[in-house]
Amino acid sequence: MTTLFAGLALQARRRFGIQAQHLHRDTTSFSVSGEYATKEEGDPVPIAITYGYSRDHREDLKQWMCALATTHDGDIPLFLRPLDGNSSDKEHLSAAVKAVMTQLRDQLPEEHEQRIAIFDSGGYSEANMKSYNDAKIWWISRVPETSTSAKTALEEVEGQWQVLSDGSGEYVVRTMELPQGKERWVIVRTHAQVQATQERMEKQVKKTQQEWEKRLWHLSTHTFGCATDARTAWEKALKGKPSWLMATFTLNAQQQYQQRGRPKKEATPDQTVWSLVPTLAVDQPEVTALARKKAAFIVATNILDAQRLSPEQVISTYKEQGGVERGFRFLKDPLFLASSVFVKKPERVIALSFVMVLCLLVYRLAEHLLRRQLLATEQTVPNQVNKPTARPTMRWIFHCFEGIDLLHIRMGSHWHTQVLGLQALHQQVLRLLGPAYSQFYFLSP
Repeated sequence: MTTLFAGLALQARRRFGIQAQHLHRDTTSFSVSGEYATKEEGDPVPIAITYGYSRDHREDLKQWMCALATTHDGDIPLFLRPLDGNSSDKEHLSAAVKAVMTQLRDQLPEEHEQRIAIFDSGGYSEANMKSYNDAKIWWISRVPETSTSAKTALEEVEGQWQVLSDGSGEYVVRTMELPQGKERWVIVRTHAQVQATQERMEKQVKKTQQEWEKRLWHLSTHTFGCATDARTAWEKALKGKPSWLMATFTLNAQQQYQQRGRPKKEATPDQTVWSLVPTLAVDQPEVTALARKKAAFIVATNILDAQRLSPEQVISTYKEQGGVERGFRFLKDPLFLASSVFVKKPERVIALSFVMVLCLLVYRLAEHLLRRQLLATEQTVPNQVNKPTARPTMRWIFHCFEGIDLLHIRMGSHWHTQVLGLQALHQQVLRLLGPAYSQFYFLSP
């Protein structure tokens, strides 16, 4: 099935002139209801529909996964592979990357040197990067912020930022000597991301401060036999406190008498107890610095030559990764009903995957063709808020074509058909798409 889809996608590329220098890969999950046989039960099955990490947050349902690769030019799907429901991105995304690059290398060897694979941090690991380098595959990937090398790199970049040409943020370039080979890391921080991170941090700071005020208030109600015990209790209570939350205390000594009533002036206290009076404050400069650090992310590539791919091109190429994610949103959109699964056998689930991604291929090709024609003819169509656009979505165009009817009139032994409700916008779109589309609506080119 993967080979069949690859052949169809190749023919579509050639017919519509789709460029595929940048290939974006990702995986997603599709949840299903009911019982499905696993590889340990009964006859062997092509994929295991089982429990796994759910992108839909439905851990109670079994699922299967799908690996997809799309082009940067039009978000056209070129590669499809159904996977087991508990597949790991680290393993299967790497296999999908090598499979699609090998497939395209065999089909179009002349384009191999320019082709770049792009994927998210789920596919980044030492073993995967080494295998790509050995296979001479050029790649761009986000680096997981949890890795030790990434943490170290983010700690050492303050004061060395360069401003992006569009003024949207700043970046730092690092050449890293890693076990898998030499890589070029571009550390990015955009103003929008910094602002969003600061807003999240402010909410977190407020909530955390209230929790610690409550915790330390309870501590202040306790009494201790000596100042040393009070200080020990304070140090123990502060375990786990965020570094940006400053906590201080004063010791309050209180003399106690066994005798009831007000003690006499010359009376000696029977004991002295100690209590803590805590004070909390937020270190705002540290909160701001932490937000700026959290807003940064790392994009890595094995293309070391900045003349071939500049740091800003590395960033912009990675940001095109949203194309494959938009493809997954299309497949899961309830409006299209593409992901509704009512089949029982894994073989039919695989066939349904093929049909789903084939629908995506047709949808993207139509969208790409319309946008290209609008750009070539310098025309626009109204969008959802009635403003002109040269990049409409096919979803909006489908919506515009609702309410068109066919009227069949019988006159003697002959039938005449009329298209009702065809407006100027419909005629414009049909003529832009070409004669084959116009003929369906009995419209002259």
